[in-house]
Amino acid sequence: MQELLHVLEHTIIDTIKILPFLLIAYLIMEYIEHKTTNKTKEAIKKSGEFGPIIGSILGAFPQCGFSVTATNLYAGRVITLGTLFAVYLSTSDEMLPILLSEGVSGTLILKILGIKILIGMIAGILIDLVLNKFYKKNKEDSKIESICEHDHCHCEEGIWKSAIKHTINVFVFIFIISLLLNIAIEYIGENKLSMLISNKPMISALIAGLIGLIPNCASSVILTELYLSNVLSLAVMIGGLLVNAGVGLIVLFKVNHNQKENIKIVLGLYLIGVISAVILQFILF
Repeated sequence: MQELLHVLEHTIIDTIKILPFLLIAYLIMEYIEHKTTNKTKEAIKKSGEFGPIIGSILGAFPQCGFSVTATNLYAGRVITLGTLFAVYLSTSDEMLPILLSEGVSGTLILKILGIKILIGMIAGILIDLVLNKFYKKNKEDSKIESICEHDHCHCEEGIWKSAIKHTINVFVFIFIISLLLNIAIEYIGENKLSMLISNKPMISALIAGLIGLIPNCASSVILTELYLSNVLSLAVMIGGLLVNAGVGLIVLFKVNHNQKENIKIVLGLYLIGVISAVILQFILF
């Protein structure tokens, strides 16, 4: 019972941290929908060319919330798919504070962050280039209205009321899923997860990618701790962390109603993480 109370407390604290990012994301979306002109909306869409560069840098900051913000903005088609990937791939979550607390050298930390940012930029730019080239005719306009219709938020009543309703809906969804995941992780244990990792680089990369797919900040903690315990190599840890988008993946399946696209995004993240881990094995060692 005490373990369950600990998990519940941990989940409540982690989920509350995300609230400001959810609210900011929906306020931005509501403002764009209610206050901007068509000319301004078009300018926002065009700025997406630089989105992967900006997104990969912002995503590297150690918090779970920015991937949530990016997910909501993508669901409203305010940012591009490439920008979303850039944010997901560069997201660090708990990695940075753990490395700092363990006295890891600043040079190594900057190296890890730099690699994640670079991979996020490259992948995001390439994804947008491919989509612009082959799917230009089917390019989607803003979908903010469809999100409002789905949540029955009565957006016409004002920006704040609508944004708060969206925030509460997604917050409850995140809390329930995160609680279930935290309970599962508590009973499985990090030791058992570490035992799944073998000394074979390819198998390690595949398993680390699966751990990274756990839509929770805890997965970045597990991967970082496994690296610090010499269970994972640096390359494999980075590969797993590339896959880890935090609770952004939970929100993706909640707010982006094209579930086939969501599955493709998850598979794309996993492939990029695993391939990167294998390549980095030869570069870093």
